Amino acid sequence: MKFHEFSISGKAPVPGTAKPFQTFPVWARKLWPLPILLLATLARLYGSTASAIWCDEGSSLLMSQYSPSLIWFHSAHDVHPPLYFVLLHAWIGAFGDSLFSIRFLSVLTGIGTVALGIWLVYQVATRYAAVVAGVLLALLPIAVRYSQEVRMYALMGLWLLGATIALVYWVRNPGRHRYLVIYALLMTASFYTHYFTGLCALSHWAYLLIVRGEKQRLITLPAWWGANCVIAILYAPWIPGLIDLLQHLDQLKAGGDIGWISPISMDSLPSTIWLFLTLTDGQDLKWPVYLALPLALALVTGAVCLRDRSPYRFHVLLAIYAFLPLIVVFLVSWSVPLLVERYLMFSALGLPMILAVAIDRMRHQSRYAAVAMLATVLAVELVGLRNDYHTDDEQFDKLVNYVNENYQANDRIVVSDLFWYFGYVYYNKTGSVPLLYTPPQANGASGRPGNYGFGTLVNNEADKIYLDSLEKLPVGQTRVWLVSNSAPPDDFAPIPNNWNKVSTLKVGDTQVRLYTLGGQ
Repeated sequence: MKFHEFSISGKAPVPGTAKPFQTFPVWARKLWPLPILLLATLARLYGSTASAIWCDEGSSLLMSQYSPSLIWFHSAHDVHPPLYFVLLHAWIGAFGDSLFSIRFLSVLTGIGTVALGIWLVYQVATRYAAVVAGVLLALLPIAVRYSQEVRMYALMGLWLLGATIALVYWVRNPGRHRYLVIYALLMTASFYTHYFTGLCALSHWAYLLIVRGEKQRLITLPAWWGANCVIAILYAPWIPGLIDLLQHLDQLKAGGDIGWISPISMDSLPSTIWLFLTLTDGQDLKWPVYLALPLALALVTGAVCLRDRSPYRFHVLLAIYAFLPLIVVFLVSWSVPLLVERYLMFSALGLPMILAVAIDRMRHQSRYAAVAMLATVLAVELVGLRNDYHTDDEQFDKLVNYVNENYQANDRIVVSDLFWYFGYVYYNKTGSVPLLYTPPQANGASGRPGNYGFGTLVNNEADKIYLDSLEKLPVGQTRVWLVSNSAPPDDFAPIPNNWNKVSTLKVGDTQVRLYTLGGQ
């Protein structure tokens, strides 16, 4: 059957029973995914420039300023692999670094992810299910949220859905090794994008432990092992840097690049499901409502898996893809906290696909129940989109623009923390290089960043930007802007006695203070 020869139910049309959809010209029937992709585009473009650049995005931008070879070096000292930063480097070179441009790269990959989700569901279910999955993916709050951020999460989702599609094609045709070649390339690209790719690989292996080919288990085929050996070989150049990074975990922890993830509790698992679908942890809800959503998802997923009697159990694959990474991270996090919802965005993409399959099956039993279920899921997603689109007026760029507008020649700008520094650098238009305040620690040790984590992005400029004491500002300085957290304690205390505060502007949880020095 050709792609356009299916009715909306996914079944071949019966002569004389053509539905209105089938009266469209052949070329129009092929374009049915376009309205869904338009919806995905609008959902991701809306509000994509409303929020200010924050720390992680600013670090992406600083990393992307290096040449590809230096990106390789510095990302080997960071907590994420290099591929996204190399692509962002090329993107900025071609399209500039405006806020719209730098976030549009993620918008595009997010739209591509929706397209691949439609494709995957169309391969394992019906066109009706593919349409529903496309709409739910287009509006999935966590997917929209991280399709509007200058980070690698949308790109990771694109690689892994593409690899899962290649796996489906290979499972159906184990003799077609080209599908495994595509699989190996996409998985390698994802490994070079984010380390949590290993959880998706684990899901694929778990699925192949279940499914059988016509003669034997596919997991035993030499071609499968060969494809994974290719992935390992292609990833081998990165292994020395990864080992070196693991040997310096103490520096990463000291710099706050790791160790910031909160310990988990039993609430963490259902809260993550709520975050996937609403961008809130749901813990302000009454406990019956709080537990209802994850329990309903578990029941629906179980029903979909139990009713999957197909030879290849592709619906089980969707369930494993969606839930196994989350469960593994949840269990590991009891020892080493790793549960961060954005790291698992790729697996959250499986939820709309499972729900679409369930809705498709339900409509054959009760169309009203299917409509009610779809409406409920859409309502939950719309709540999540409302949360995503809600932007505080007190944005960090407002603070930086205030300094830009009131800056005078020879003023110095001092930022108290790397968390604010990266965003400040992006919005800074004064021509003056902001200084980073690095006072000694209480035990006398240096307060400067280490060579690993965020420190790798700025240590090469240590002589230009680090300021260990306010008294060490250049002689003759007359005005200084101090940028810090607005909540006590004061990051800059004590302020030198001969400094006179001229003005203060508080924006959200940050503040900037202007001082004149030496009685000026």
